[in-house]
Order: sequence, then C-alpha cells, then structure tokens
Amino acid sequence: MPLSDRTLEALGLAEAPRDHPLLYPGAWPPDSGLLDGDRLLPLDRLVHDDRVPVLAIGSNASPAQLRHKMAEYGIVSPIPMVRTRVTGLGVGVSAHVSRLGYVSASPVEAPGAVRELYVIWLDAEQLAVVDASEGAHLPAGNYRRAWLPSPEVRVELADGTALPGAYGYVNTHGVLHDGTGAPRTHPGQRPLLTELLVGSARLRELFGVTPEEFCARARADHELCREGTRLFKREKMVTASGLERYAEAQQTGSPGTGSSLSPPLR
Repeated sequence: MPLSDRTLEALGLAEAPRDHPLLYPGAWPPDSGLLDGDRLLPLDRLVHDDRVPVLAIGSNASPAQLRHKMAEYGIVSPIPMVRTRVTGLGVGVSAHVSRLGYVSASPVEAPGAVRELYVIWLDAEQLAVVDASEGAHLPAGNYRRAWLPSPEVRVELADGTALPGAYGYVNTHGVLHDGTGAPRTHPGQRPLLTELLVGSARLRELFGVTPEEFCARARADHELCREGTRLFKREKMVTASGLERYAEAQQTGSPGTGSSLSPPLR
C-alpha cells in the first residue's frame, strides 16, 4: 500500500472522540501498525522491549485520539499499536462523566473472557503523556495505572508470544453495574447514553434527554460533569471493577514509568 494511502484520513481513522464524543471510543485500526504522525505504517515487530506495554481499553486504541494527546505536549515519536488477544478482562463503563463529553470505558475483571484489544508500546515521554491524560498522578485523578500480571490477565500477540503482563488504567470511581451488581459492558457512546438517560430522571434533568444534549452540556460545564459523577454514586449505579487490588501509586520518574506531567489545559 502506498504511504499516501496510510494516512489516518485515508484509513478512516482520523476523527478523534475528543472532538466527536458520540464516536467514543473512536475507530480502532483493523490490525497492528506504527502510528507515525498522521500515518499508520506497517510494524516490523510485535514486541518492543525498550518500551512499556499498555492495554488500550477505550480511546487509547484510537490513533486519532493518541495523536491528539501527543500533540498537546509536542511529542512526535512513533507509537507501536499491536493487536492482541486478552483473556481475563472485560470493557466496562467508567463511573464518571468525562469533561470531554462522554462516559468512557474502564477495564473490569472478567475471568475466562477473551477479547481483541490493543497494546500500545510507549516510551517514557509517551507514557507520561498518557498518564497525565488519565489523571494517573493526581490525588483526585480518574484513573490509576496498574500492572496487570499474567496469568490473571493473559496478553497474547498474533505470533503466539504471551506477555508477562501489561499496564492498564483502573478507574478510581469504580464502574457502572448492569442492575444485577455485575459490571455493565460498554456498548459504544450513543447506546450507552441512551440507556443511562432512560434509566435516570435526575440524569435527564442535568444533561438533557438525548445523547447529543448530554455531550454538549458535559463539554460546556466541568462542574456538571462532577455532579454527574456524584449522581452515579447517589443512585447506587456503581460497583467495583475487580482490579482495584492492582492499582498502586505510581512512582514519579522511576525507570520505565515516565515522569509526571500536568494535564493539558482545556
């Protein structure tokens, strides 16, 4: 394939959820590749021992979202994105409303469950950027980066290589449950918001009656997002992800973990 055909635009991967919240988690690549600026190039290998493996559960698997995150800090180095078979994790729903206008995904413990996810291999600078975007170093941040070890979480690459584990971002607010107490699965932003709004009169009062209204109001009012997060708890919609035991405070500046950055202003 010519390089001109490997632009995110040509591949249908150019729209980022941060700009189009109802598209969350954004378009994922059809296969592994090297995100290099606005292009997704072929990969020459699946394992990158000089980098840190991070499981992308939501929009971190969207090349356009990753490109935006890096651009905010002037980071231009390429990012290997490797499609993987993951056993032991599910994709749940974060129990917080993002100031970007959506309700994001969070990993949940799911013994025996198998999913196709992406591992992004990050260098120290890139890892610090993603940590900052998730609030991983902030006392009141939405996520904590945690090492998810094998065999509890099995991460298997296309060539059969099994990683000893990978990092994941565990939500500090917990996750939404499905009414039975089990974590709700994330069906995509529009159906999720439709279900949540139908189920809560107070949520409709705060955010409107349609997914479009929800996104617009959330993006315009950070305090409203915080109130939505509190409402999830008040209406007893929240349960544990099952991964809390892995979430530890990250050491700033340790080898291979990256240094702490402040979140970008937005």
